[in-house]
Amino acid sequence: MERWLADNVPDLVGADVISTGRATDKLFADAQKQGIEGAEIVEETGKGSVYETILDAVVHHHGPRLAD
Repeated sequence: MERWLADNVPDLVGADVISTGRATDKLFADAQKQGIEGAEIVEETGKGSVYETILDAVVHHHGPRLAD
């Protein structure tokens, strides 16, 4: 999920509710293409809300910071 956020959040800076919702849909679609189940994405957020995680990343975006 961190990689996806780093690759996609810069395009979402200043995003509204609708575009954040679309980004959430895109995350799940991209994950499915990689064979990753939606439940795994939800579990990785630690919050249970993928939408909230993406919105938080947009609001606090300061450039990509990936974990090693």
